[in-house]
Amino acid sequence: MLGAGIFWIAPGRALEVRTVTARERAEEAGGATVLNASGYVTARRRATVASKITGRLVEVHVEEGLPVSRGQVLARLDDSQDRAALALAESRLEAARRAIAETRAQIALARTTLERTRRLVEGGVTNREQLDQDETDLATLEARLAVEEQGVVVADRELSLQRAQLDDTVVRAPFDGIVVSKDAQPGEMVSPNSAGGGFTRTGICTIVDMSSLEIEVDVNEAYISRVRPGQRVEAVLDAYPDWRIPAHVITTIPTADRQKATVLVRIGFEALDPRLLPDMGVKVALREEAEAGAKPRAAVVVPSAAVHRDGSRDVVWVVHGERVERRAVSIGRVAEAEATIVSGLSGGEQVVLDGPENLKEGARVSVLPSEEGGR
Repeated sequence: MLGAGIFWIAPGRALEVRTVTARERAEEAGGATVLNASGYVTARRRATVASKITGRLVEVHVEEGLPVSRGQVLARLDDSQDRAALALAESRLEAARRAIAETRAQIALARTTLERTRRLVEGGVTNREQLDQDETDLATLEARLAVEEQGVVVADRELSLQRAQLDDTVVRAPFDGIVVSKDAQPGEMVSPNSAGGGFTRTGICTIVDMSSLEIEVDVNEAYISRVRPGQRVEAVLDAYPDWRIPAHVITTIPTADRQKATVLVRIGFEALDPRLLPDMGVKVALREEAEAGAKPRAAVVVPSAAVHRDGSRDVVWVVHGERVERRAVSIGRVAEAEATIVSGLSGGEQVVLDGPENLKEGARVSVLPSEEGGR
């Protein structure tokens, strides 16, 4: 009987909740913020420059922070063996060409001899066998010339290959940019592949094209419908919180991260500035376009913790006297600390910030005193 009495009394007990007052805030006339997000400044063109071949560095001409131009020499590898191989290829090509000159001289002599023998045979001075021999000698020399001419082509290609290998010992900048990292020193071994354990470098330096800087932010997939290409954006760097940077949405990457339930959005700056650096933290506010002549409008702001997701809708719990009302609302922007309510809530209303999970429509509640710092 005691248990039954407690069960009968429990539903009438007031549930303790903590509330916050929904406050009004004037939105900008230039367009309301529909979404807040945070991300980083990134460079679309960023390269860790490495050599094409394995070798020992003898010169490194870069330092962090220095600008480089496309084609500028960044480093040189030991090229002593490549120069020796190039000299050998040049000698082979020259020898092949001289062999051709010698064979052509022999062919000229063989043709003269053949012509003389032919006249002697016609005059009955010599026999036919000598004519056949001279014709065979000429054909042999002409065949040798064809082989040697092909040999010159091969030697020339070998020379081109050796020149390319020698050129590969010089590491050049692939594009204009700024050196942000120097990863190797003269005397170290470098390789395009990770070979030799920790004793071989795979990169010499890292270059960033500062003209390709943009912003990448992760947007919760529940709010990605508020993002569209060309949308106006206001960016604020963590390093310069008072600097409002105009930007715009470039595109939304057409894939989602299933682990974080986010979609990557690319945002471009309207104008670049020397203060913008790769990997800087940045916060962005995506705005909707305001109608011509529109006046600033009031928006209702509540802590983000007061907004709950119920299926496809956002809801808040509003306190009226001793009862709570479950109310669907439309969210404008969502930041880490607060959410802007576009419709469904008025300024001055009391919204449940913290309460039990078993809140139901019309439940009786007892409001606890607000903690300091509650909004």
